[in-house]
Order: sequence, then structure tokens, then C-alpha cells
Amino acid sequence: DGNAIPDFHDRSPGSRNGGRSLCAAPFDGRQLGRRIDDLEPPLDLVSPFGMGVASGADLRHFFNSRRSLKSLLHVVGRLARHFRDLAIHGRGLHLVAGNALVARLTKSADDLGVRFRLATAARAPLVEAGRVVGLTVEGPEGPSEIRARRGVALAAGGFPHDVARKARLFPHDPTGRDHHSAAPATNTGDGLTIGEAAGGRVRDDLLHAGAWAPVSLVPRRDGGVGRFPHLVERAKPGLIMVRRDGRRFADEADSYHDVMTALFAATPAGEAPRAWMICDARFLARWGLGRVRPAPFPRRPWIHAGYLKRGRTIAELAAACGIDPAGLVATVQRFAGPARDGRDPEFGRGGSAYNRVQGDPEHRPNPCVAPIEQAPFYAVEIVPGSLGTFAGLATDARARVLGADDRPIPGLWAVGNDMSSMMGGRYPAGGITLGPAMTFAHLAALDAAGLDTGEADLPARSSPARSPDEDRTHAAI
Repeated sequence: DGNAIPDFHDRSPGSRNGGRSLCAAPFDGRQLGRRIDDLEPPLDLVSPFGMGVASGADLRHFFNSRRSLKSLLHVVGRLARHFRDLAIHGRGLHLVAGNALVARLTKSADDLGVRFRLATAARAPLVEAGRVVGLTVEGPEGPSEIRARRGVALAAGGFPHDVARKARLFPHDPTGRDHHSAAPATNTGDGLTIGEAAGGRVRDDLLHAGAWAPVSLVPRRDGGVGRFPHLVERAKPGLIMVRRDGRRFADEADSYHDVMTALFAATPAGEAPRAWMICDARFLARWGLGRVRPAPFPRRPWIHAGYLKRGRTIAELAAACGIDPAGLVATVQRFAGPARDGRDPEFGRGGSAYNRVQGDPEHRPNPCVAPIEQAPFYAVEIVPGSLGTFAGLATDARARVLGADDRPIPGLWAVGNDMSSMMGGRYPAGGITLGPAMTFAHLAALDAAGLDTGEADLPARSSPARSPDEDRTHAAI
């Protein structure tokens, strides 16, 4: 279904204020049968009790549950169904957002007889006479080969956790270890490595190599660290973002990518790009802050863990965060006066359609602007992060991977974040990775099947013998 989310830059020619992005409809996990056990649950950092919450009306009901009887009844119903599913099935079965999309695609693949190999890592391409004819893989039973009749489509999710490639392509992270992506830790660039081994090349000429996002580092009970992407609360009224000098650097309600681009630009050379989200007690109770959820969820454990900083005054909060106290006090005071009238003279917050749709429609006159004035005051540190990567393998209009001579490599396609961004490393709207991923996957499949040339039934590639693992269409990772 279409939704009301505008493009990020509503002053750009050709932009639209809603209807362009598509969202996956909720999916009943029962339709997957036992396959549901293979589906990852929603991200625990953003899913209370392991329950997925969809953006838009569903999320608004959760935020308004203490202010509206209708919203409270919605939330109670959602929680009741979720805990029933937990008791019976061990997980929630009302799937939304990415979980719903993957579940629907999995159901379609199962219906078509597509075979999956879980817990199996692709290691290298099989190349014969200049054509990619399969992959070497390693699974629970050891290494093996998978031969493909048509070829291989790479779709391994880019390189958000490839340290060496980040060091080469992310100017703000010369070590490759100071950028903290919210993408799965298993996205280590395997698809790009395989593509390069087959003769492909990764583009390094994009405007931005990654889809930047503000991320906070969340301490886990097991000693690990979670990476929370701040996508929701930045546009709500009563929050600002500052650097260590206490000054704002951007319209906080702009897109996650634009906010981080502004932080990189505002950070002096040689200094780590860090920022702080600042709010007051009223904001925290209403909206939460990062992993700290709104009332009535507890906040004290996060204070003790050091994730959430607190101060009785703005100056005390600044000292707890390592922010210049005078700078932060001056910023909060300068912001407060115009904010009471719904204005932000410095950055024009709330001036774009995207700003406003992410704000609080009940807050007037500006859904994105309110002063920070009710003690105590709170902060969470922001580090460089991303939702994924843009730099990928050079491809043509059929998603065929191009070699050094810009000629397609026979039998090799790349889609999703393994394909270099069709937007040249720009981020004009939500879904700018998923939309092209699905579109070019379709085009790659048509090309592999020869449907775009009328050769739907290509003859099998000649070989001495066919492996029982040989795929009759094409392999993908």
C-alpha cells in the first residue's frame, strides 16, 4: 500500500509529498507453517517484548496510549494477541515492516518450490571459460559446490561490517572501526568480494558510500553492544542535537542521512564525529529517547548502565556528557524563546513536509518544535552509523555485473546493496535501497531466464555431469 511519507527534500524538482513509498502490509506468520522458525524475529532494540510495531498509525497508537482511549484499546489488543502468540508459538505472529516483507517473499518462494540453504556461507565464484557457473559454499557439513544453469545473483547486503572496505570508502572512519551500522553483523561484504573475484569492480565515485543514520551504542546484559538507529524521535517537539561545543548543527527533523551528513560537515578535521540528543523530562516520558522507551517503561537501568545521561540542570547534564556547559546552556536558552511560538530561526525545523509528518500533529503551532525546560534533563550520545551501504558492484540496466572493461560478466548479476546505488550515493526518500533491490532483482531474473530477449528456454550449459545440487535457474546469496 502507498503511504503518506513525503520525499526527504520537498523543495527539489520532481519531489512528492507522499504516495511514492510503499509499505509491506501486515502478514500472518501462521501462513509460513514451520518455516516461521527460520525467520529472524524483529530487532529487539526497537521491538518491545519482541513485538514488531509498524510505523504510521500503529506506532502513533503506542505513543498516544496514555492520552487516548482508542489508542489504549488498540495497544491492549496488540499486546494481548502478541502474548498469546508467545505462549503458544514462542514468538509473535503478527508480522509488520521488514519481517512482513521477508515473510511474504518466503511464502511466495516456498509456493514456487525454491530451495533454501540456511547456515551456508558463499565463499567464491566458480568461473569456467569466463562465465560464472556457480559458487563454492561452506555449510554445516563442510565445503561444497553449487552449480547454476543460468548463473549467480549476488544479494548479500553490501558491506556495512567490512572493516577494510569501510576504511577505504568512509572518509569519517579511516580505521574502519569507528562507524557503527545498525545492519546485521553478518553483512560483511561477501557479495562484493565474490563479485570482485569474478572480475567485477566496486564503484568508489559515489557522493556517499553509505546510507548514514544516527546510531547510539546500547550496552547489553551479555557484555555486547547493540546499535540503535534513531529514526523516530528526532522530529518530535522538545529535542535538539548538539556537538561537544554545545551547538546545534542541523535541522534535527531532517532525514537520518541528512542529519549525519551535516554532522560530518560540522566536525573539525581530526575530531571524531559525535553528537548528543538533548531533551527534558516531559519529552522522555512522552516519546522516549533511543533504547529508553516512554513511560511507564523504567529509565533508571539505562542511567546506571551509562547509556542515558541525566542532569538536574542543563549545565549539570553538559558536564555529565563532556559537552561545553556554557555552550549548551546558551543553545538551550536561545532555542527556547522562538520555540515557545513554534519557530526555529536557526534551522527552520518543521518547515518541510517530511519534518512535519515525523513530528507530533497534536502539537501546535509547529509539530516539530518545543522548548526544553522541564527538569531533569536527559541525553544520549550519537555515533556515526548507517542503515546500509551505497557503494557496490558496477552493473548495467539488467543488473549484470560489469568488469573492468565495462562489459557484462557472463552469468553474474548483483542486486540490492551489492549493486552500486542507482542514485549515485544520494538518499532522496525512504525505501531507496529496498525499492531498487526488488526492481532489479526482477530484471535480473528476467535476464537470467532470457525473457527479455525471447529466449525463455535457454539450453543448459554443457558439462560432463550434473551435480544433484545444480540449480535449474540461478543461485543467489
